[in-house]
Amino acid sequence: MKSQTPATELPLAGLRVLDVGTYIAAPVATTVLGDYGADVIKVEQPGSGDPNRVIQASHAYPKSPVNYPWEMDGRNKRSIALDIVRPEGRAALERLIAGSDVLVTNFPLRLRERMRLRWDDLRDAHPRLVYASLTGFGEAGPERDQPGFDSTAYFARSGFLDINRYQDQPPHFSMPAAGDRATAMSIVSAVMIALLRRERSGRGGMVSTSLLAAGLWSNGVAVQAALLGSTLPLRPPRDRPRSALGNCYLCRDGRWFSIALPMEERFWPGLCRALDRPELELDTRFATTADRRANAAELTRVFDAVFANEDWAYWRERLMAERMIFSPITRVEDLADDAQARAAQAVIESDNPAMPLTLAAPFRIDGVEPRPAGPAPALGEHSTQILLEAGVAADEIACLRAAGIVGGS
Repeated sequence: MKSQTPATELPLAGLRVLDVGTYIAAPVATTVLGDYGADVIKVEQPGSGDPNRVIQASHAYPKSPVNYPWEMDGRNKRSIALDIVRPEGRAALERLIAGSDVLVTNFPLRLRERMRLRWDDLRDAHPRLVYASLTGFGEAGPERDQPGFDSTAYFARSGFLDINRYQDQPPHFSMPAAGDRATAMSIVSAVMIALLRRERSGRGGMVSTSLLAAGLWSNGVAVQAALLGSTLPLRPPRDRPRSALGNCYLCRDGRWFSIALPMEERFWPGLCRALDRPELELDTRFATTADRRANAAELTRVFDAVFANEDWAYWRERLMAERMIFSPITRVEDLADDAQARAAQAVIESDNPAMPLTLAAPFRIDGVEPRPAGPAPALGEHSTQILLEAGVAADEIACLRAAGIVGGS
């Protein structure tokens, strides 16, 4: 999809963002900022770069000849390969920071301390900088230095994996990067609020979040209940649900779907019509919400037998006609042809020949088309360009390159 908004008119045009992070959550946040016009500079270690460049090969990701994790999360960025641990590289980084509005990092806190890359190390020299910090478990506390990925800090520690399991079953494992991508939007929100404050006060400042905090917020209904001493028992098996009107069912053609009808007295007559089972409405076992809950296993058996008689297309039309709340349980391989996902501009065309379809940031701004998603940069692809813009002389760049402090082109 071609952008119809000139680059200079995008909402974040003129904003410079330093992505001094690795893996997923922090870099995904800068991807979103870049989509809407920010000049995002990805600072990477010469030789290796961000581990997200090779994560598909080394983790339980779906395999593809296209390096899609990097292409998706590296788009709309420029890459500089710069060894910021060595003094000369750190001096070059300081020049980049001086010309930037936002710095986003998820380096471990102890590493930041050794590198003098904490907010306390930068605030005096860069008072207008918005410094965004992501950690696994927070900036303070006994586990502040505990490494964390979304599978551990976001999903496991927040209670997600426990409350979503069925009784007598072990917890399931989370899918790759799902918590990271949700957490990234917390970073984006915090950065934008801090930029608004800077617009009003002239002061930058530090914003922070953690995978743990984002996971707890996402799991807020269950967590808030638990903070008050209320919990639900583990989920019963599908054939013995708490409510048959909030369950998953299998159609004749092997397609699963979910219905969610919390206001049962309102929806029950229409559901009986959709199933062409008017006698159910008069069945004393299912006369009230309390009756249906008490006999949920029996009602599930009735529904299972009915839904197994027809294909999903048939039931979709019947349920739509009665304005039921339902959804197919989509297989991810079907999403490329999902007309609604395309119409909602959640799945979009890209300017990346290797990846014609990709995901948009999960929001839209009226009258604004974000940048087209082009190819992600090669490691250090823009090193010289970025350093020249920061005022580093060409001969100094040559020396840095010769010393292995700068890589790429």
